[in-house]
Amino acid sequence: MLLTIRSAGLTDVGVKRSHNQDALSLQPAGDARHWLQYGHVFIVADGMGGHAVGEKASQKAVRDIPLTFIKHIVQEGPIGAIRRAFTEANESIFQIGVNNPEFKGLGTTGTALFLRPEGVWVGHVGDSRAYRIRGNRIQQLTFDHSWVWEVARRQGIDPDELGDFKKNVIIRSLGPDADVEVDIEGPHPFEPGDTFLMCSDGLTNEVTPEEIGIVLQLYPPEVACKYLIELANIRGGRDNVTCLIVQVPGGGLAGLAASGFATKLTRIAKAVDRKIPWPFLALGLGALTAACSVFLQSEGIRGLAIPAFLVSAVLILVGLFGLYLQLKRKNEQPEGLDPETPRTLNLYRDYVFELGQEQVQRFTTLDAGLVQACRDSTELTAAVDWDAYDRLAEKAAERVGKEDWPAAFAARFDAVQILAAAYNRSRKKDEEFKPNWTKPGQ
Repeated sequence: MLLTIRSAGLTDVGVKRSHNQDALSLQPAGDARHWLQYGHVFIVADGMGGHAVGEKASQKAVRDIPLTFIKHIVQEGPIGAIRRAFTEANESIFQIGVNNPEFKGLGTTGTALFLRPEGVWVGHVGDSRAYRIRGNRIQQLTFDHSWVWEVARRQGIDPDELGDFKKNVIIRSLGPDADVEVDIEGPHPFEPGDTFLMCSDGLTNEVTPEEIGIVLQLYPPEVACKYLIELANIRGGRDNVTCLIVQVPGGGLAGLAASGFATKLTRIAKAVDRKIPWPFLALGLGALTAACSVFLQSEGIRGLAIPAFLVSAVLILVGLFGLYLQLKRKNEQPEGLDPETPRTLNLYRDYVFELGQEQVQRFTTLDAGLVQACRDSTELTAAVDWDAYDRLAEKAAERVGKEDWPAAFAARFDAVQILAAAYNRSRKKDEEFKPNWTKPGQ
């Protein structure tokens, strides 16, 4: 059966840069066979090395990595296919730099998410990130291959404690060297309502994880991508910004307050299954019900004995069918994934976010600043749909009065977006492009 998901991706040059060196690719499975065999594949890459050089590297990464993964997943399993996909992409990008002096410095980050029946796999090189949003938590699934994160790891401290110390210095990427070490995380279990985000540092340098979590809980992927990019640009837009969102069906706004009864029931079922696999549980209950049927028959209570016998027969058949499925799944398990060897679930950062008065007030303040900036410019004043803005601002104030914080935040954030769209379009690029290579013969 096909796992139908909702996904969207968007990339933007930002406010300061003159060229976009980010790239992304969305390749959801089109049918049940493709889903069971390959899964859904998504990737984000942030190129480096100057215009044309960075673009070439990132575009090649998002094109080659999914193709190589799909080509080798059946024979080599998830771990082998992910590693091969990244290493072959690295070799190809490296060779471009070797064979073309004008492409000296060619490189890119690469963060790929593979959503498959057994869980979510992440392949990662560089400082682009992957997050999982579940309920009111946003969890970073990748380690930044940057100088500041490596120093923090060695000192056993939070990277934020080092401030901006060599923040943008990448120590691992695709292309600069002949060999590359690839982080492979997973399989991460996924649940109904889970949302996954992959993004370049152009987003995370400007927008906090808590803000990202709130936006992804309130809006569908297509809208959330646009809104997050506009917000990053309002905050400065110092780099290219790329955002790719994948949402598993289920959940929704209620996830801000609770995971929901169905999700809790799923978790309980999984916990029980880890203790006693469900086929054995069904067989045990079937045997117990059969014994009750025999007892009732011996006592002459045929009215209950026959239904008990039928229930026991169904439970035993379900248990036997479950054993057959588990045996079949084990025999079909791709090489490279040992179901008996659990893999560590690495959460490099785990944030709890709450949608309350503080978050609403933060964007009310941002809104006021944007209103002033737009009113001060004749050009911007004419570009803003003030009627739509006023309706949303009034709704936000009304919801605040009723302490309906999710609705108040959504209305205020929608109002901010109306102003941001006009404001960001009016800003002028101030990057002077300077290639970082020397032309042959110079």
